[in-house]
Amino acid sequence: AASVVDKGQLFFVGLMARQVFLFDNLDLGMYVYPMAYVAFVLLLPMETRPVWVLLLGLLTGVVVDAATGSAGLNTIAMLATAFLRRPVMTAVAGKDSVGEGGIPCSDKIGTGKFFRYAAFMAGIHCIIYFGFETLTMKYIYLTLIRTALSWAVTVGLVWLTQYLFAGFFGAGSTRNA
Repeated sequence: AASVVDKGQLFFVGLMARQVFLFDNLDLGMYVYPMAYVAFVLLLPMETRPVWVLLLGLLTGVVVDAATGSAGLNTIAMLATAFLRRPVMTAVAGKDSVGEGGIPCSDKIGTGKFFRYAAFMAGIHCIIYFGFETLTMKYIYLTLIRTALSWAVTVGLVWLTQYLFAGFFGAGSTRNA
């Protein structure tokens, strides 16, 4: 049986491969950029120490940037997402749920709470990513459209990934919401 760390490493490699080899090569037009890799940080166990969340967010961003040539955009957005993870999770799921630990999936914290958590965190990530990508107000309407469409796809990918992640680790058997 593989340890939790081995499973986590395998899951990280799987998410990065899915992002780099599948989603980055899909031609969904200029307005949709699926960011499946965000799920890695969002689905870390709730008891993961903040310093590890930041380091893993940094690693995730650097790996995606290196593979896609995005010059630090993913790293900037992932670090902000990792930094805000704990306060957003606590605000959405409640301090008691976060204190219990486990994978923050819909089976653990409830469907509505997980959706709000994933949607808010994906929103933060997309706003920062596309804001830094354009760095101008000249095409703000295009940036907003791109952010909204990419956000919707990313939330859907996080939603689907949480089922795989929770099943992979055997988490999510207790519902608290």
